[in-house]
Amino acid sequence: MSITADLIRGHTDAIILNQLASGDSYGYRINLAIRAATEEKYALKEATLYTAFRRLEEAGYIRSYWGDEESGARRRYYSITNAGQEALAAARAEWQTADRLIGRLLEPVTREGETL
Repeated sequence: MSITADLIRGHTDAIILNQLASGDSYGYRINLAIRAATEEKYALKEATLYTAFRRLEEAGYIRSYWGDEESGARRRYYSITNAGQEALAAARAEWQTADRLIGRLLEPVTREGETL
C-alpha cells in the first residue's frame, strides 16, 4: 500500500523541518531520507520540495548556503533556524492532536451494543 499525497499534503513543511532538525542537508538527501523512512512508499516531487524550501526560507524557518564540494556539482544546503525549531515543535503538537482525534474517529462505531 502506498501513501496518498492527500494524506501527507499540509505536512510537507514539518517533514522537511524534521529532517533538518538532525543536521544540515540538501534536497536530494532529504528526499532519500523521506523515502527510506517510509519504506519507499512516499517521496516529495522535486517541484514540491524546492517550493517548500523557498517558503520555509521566506518564513525564516530555514537558511540556505552553498556547499564547497571538491568534486561534482555544488549543492545548496539548508539548515533549520531557531524559528524553524519552534515551528517544528508546534507542528509536532498539532500532529499529535490530529492523530489522536482521527484515531478516535476511525475506531469502529458501536450502536446499542453492536460493533459496525
